[in-house]
Amino acid sequence: MSLELRDIEKKVGQETHIYSTNLKLEKNTINILLGSTLAGKTSLMKIMAGLDKPTNGEIFFNNQNVTGIKVQKRNVSMVYQQFINYQNFTVFENIASPLKILRIANEEIKKRVGKIAELLKLSAMLDKKPSELSGGQQQRTALARALIKDSDLILLDEPLANLDFKLREELREELPKLFEDRECIVVYATTEPTDALLIGGYTATLLEGKIVQYGNTLEVYNKPNNLNSAKVFSDPPMNIAEVNKSGNSFSINNDNFKWKINSSKLKDGNYTVGIRPHNITTYKEGNNSLEIKGKILISELSGSESLIHFTNGKYNWVSLSNGIHQKKIGNLETFYINVDEFLYFDQNNRLVNYV
Repeated sequence: MSLELRDIEKKVGQETHIYSTNLKLEKNTINILLGSTLAGKTSLMKIMAGLDKPTNGEIFFNNQNVTGIKVQKRNVSMVYQQFINYQNFTVFENIASPLKILRIANEEIKKRVGKIAELLKLSAMLDKKPSELSGGQQQRTALARALIKDSDLILLDEPLANLDFKLREELREELPKLFEDRECIVVYATTEPTDALLIGGYTATLLEGKIVQYGNTLEVYNKPNNLNSAKVFSDPPMNIAEVNKSGNSFSINNDNFKWKINSSKLKDGNYTVGIRPHNITTYKEGNNSLEIKGKILISELSGSESLIHFTNGKYNWVSLSNGIHQKKIGNLETFYINVDEFLYFDQNNRLVNYV
């Protein structure tokens, strides 16, 4: 089983929503479409489902051309950010509705609804109407209806975006388990890099209608092909700076911040460095953490993390530290940067190895 997009494009009037895209997804995989709002995630999913036709290109499912075949004739399920349930149906009837359309026997329907309801913690709510449920329970009902159909392709368009933090955490952990024994392809669209890292599988980073990179999620995160992919896969936003290499020394801000890498194979010259916020902390971390001074612009506390914006030379930096570290705006404070975690990009913004 495979889903393949071959030179897919989508234009609306004079605007290009999806640029020429080639992508192949294999069975028994969870595939993340990661990108900001308007990056093209929903447009791609609608084309995959058959809800929308590409302007150019072809779609193949199991090596058969399905371009132009309507969604009703495909074995596809889709869950949207806005949970959609039949308000006059009970939870049981909502979940069972795809099976009734397929004329599955009642006993089999009861069995399958019971199983999926148990997985999604809905067993005690099967007789209730959607209006009696919390938002999280309604989204679980929509998920259950999509999962019960045993679709070949399951599309989840930001399904957790409207849920509270705790429920998002629970469902992110549960989702991979729900698909462990299913013969299907799962596509999950999100704006949150954390979703991709927790769910795992494979990730495609999207930017302005283009797939920048596709591969194993951890590999895409740890080794982005280019600066754009690295930016997409960073939240809070990645710190970007221009650096100069001379010998085995690197410097930022005209030698305001310097470090050495004795084994570096990079040629002398100018590079761009990408520094993820969690590699700039209020405490020393790693064997090669260097001290840097910064004037505090913003200090935010979120749960067990501290997000701090500060200036150093001409750059505004973002730091993300574990724990509560309240800083006073305007103060000059000490931070530590783990230079072993830096990502180096050449003048064409392509990732380069420094060892």
